Amino acid sequence: MLLPLLFVSCDSSDSNTETGTLRVLLTDAPADYESVFIDVQEVRIHRSTDAEMDESGWIDIMNEPQRLDLLSLVNGNVALLGELDLEPGQYNQMRFILGDDNEVVLNGESIPLDTPSAQQSGLKLNIDSEITEGGLFSLLLDFDASRSIVQAGASGKFILKPVIRTVSLEATGSIEGDIIPAEAQPWVYAIANQDTLAGTRADEVGNFLLIGLPSGTYQVSVEPSDNQYQHEVISNVEVVPNATTELDPIIINDNN
Repeated sequence: MLLPLLFVSCDSSDSNTETGTLRVLLTDAPADYESVFIDVQEVRIHRSTDAEMDESGWIDIMNEPQRLDLLSLVNGNVALLGELDLEPGQYNQMRFILGDDNEVVLNGESIPLDTPSAQQSGLKLNIDSEITEGGLFSLLLDFDASRSIVQAGASGKFILKPVIRTVSLEATGSIEGDIIPAEAQPWVYAIANQDTLAGTRADEVGNFLLIGLPSGTYQVSVEPSDNQYQHEVISNVEVVPNATTELDPIIINDNN
């Protein structure tokens, strides 16, 4: 299920006041492939108060497995992995469990992805999620497809080692803008203190949206995929929670 960003910021006022709601969403940083399909089997969370992370303390969030193309989850598009009403409290860990049906599409060829680290107990993520009575906590999983896929030498084998950033969507902001000309087909990255926190690729008309950014000051790096155009950097872009910073149109200069 693909959801627009507006959906994830809606209110949870009609939820049971004795519980809070956890919503788990998936988005993707860009990768230079045609498609990256992942087979999500289970998503589970664990309360901080449960002793020694025993197996009985894990709670299932997903109702059924989903097979998703990560590269459709860019520019603010997200997939809803699951939503559940929970007892108020602190939830500290998540298990993100993949099945065997993972593949990358490159130059029109579908190539299976070997997934050694997430097929048994699942990838453990620190989430630090506080569920409050009557509240909504939207946990965004930002899956970095580019860094998660590793080619094993010259064998042609690809390995999936998930790299996932977790943030509270309500505690973050966004950056949006337009690239001129759209034909530059640029990658767009949000950089803070030399760390790239989020990325996307402008769409066919040049629009982009970077979501899940903690408050702070960013550089927005625009890197055209066509070397006919120049790299651009916009500095001192301020991001605040629950708001979208709109940039002036970014004009990419021609190298000629």
